Amino acid sequence: MPLVEVTMIEGRTPEQKSALITEVTDAVERTVSAPRHTIRVAIRELPAENWAIGGRSIAEIRAESQDTDRG
Repeated sequence: MPLVEVTMIEGRTPEQKSALITEVTDAVERTVSAPRHTIRVAIRELPAENWAIGGRSIAEIRAESQDTDRG
């Protein structure tokens, strides 16, 4: 039973997540010949303030980017 976990920043629509689940399932089924009914996909969403790059949270980076776009 393949289990694929996807971790991403929250904010995608239900339609985007559904499409992701379908595409990941298709890829696993195709590449490892797993029966479709055995494939599990888990999406873990994190708030932007809980994900950091270079010591700054994504929330901080986004806020700075928005300030720059306004100025």
